[in-house]
Amino acid sequence: MKTEIAIENLKCHGCANTIKKSIAKMNGVLKVEVKIDLELVEIEYDEKLLTREDFVQTLSKLGYPEKGNNSLIKNMKSYVSCAIGRMSKEE
Repeated sequence: MKTEIAIENLKCHGCANTIKKSIAKMNGVLKVEVKIDLELVEIEYDEKLLTREDFVQTLSKLGYPEKGNNSLIKNMKSYVSCAIGRMSKEE
């Protein structure tokens, strides 16, 4: 199964790195691609193990909620996630 999720607060490659690493750790994820310019996350996954909502919840916890669901707290969380992504090496 493949899904696309338009997200808020995606600013740079640090953000993308954090998102990729966090989503890729989920059991059943086959591929993750983050399109910074489109503020979009594309995920291929095993639908027997995961649902689209699992990804929406994970992204929101990181500070990258689905479009239209932003808040000041989530915006602040995204800056922390971004900094972590900048400090860690992309694999």
